[in-house]
Amino acid sequence: MIEKVDISNLIVAKKVLNIQMRSYSVEAKIIDFYEIPPLKDTIDTLQQSGETFFGYYINRELCGVISIKIEKGIIDIHRLMVHPEHFKKGIASKLLDFIEKNKGDCVTIIVATGTKNEPAVTFYLKNGFLKTGKKMVTERLSLSFFKKKI
Repeated sequence: MIEKVDISNLIVAKKVLNIQMRSYSVEAKIIDFYEIPPLKDTIDTLQQSGETFFGYYINRELCGVISIKIEKGIIDIHRLMVHPEHFKKGIASKLLDFIEKNKGDCVTIIVATGTKNEPAVTFYLKNGFLKTGKKMVTERLSLSFFKKKI
């Protein structure tokens, strides 16, 4: 089941942060860069992000989260994370599908991920996104940008 997450609720925010730390730790290992911003978040920074969060629940357990911002008809995915214990269950796809089906007046989705994060890059390409660019953030980290018309 997917539902909006009340990130202002301290207990819920702790659960989201726990998933984020575990999920992005896997990404950090894949890209061999451990200073990615999601690993520096706190409950306060999550709560003050201005993002809208949706969670994927299995038997009332939060297993995955997507967060977005919407501006001028564009959905910007800021986080898409699944607890490592729930990898390979289609949760990321279900969260993305949920956002697409509940797009309102939006016509485009954008997202960025670490260029070396091959599982994420493959996921977005498989789900109809086109690569639109790449940016070097540091000499060891680059981001790839993706866009999808919906």
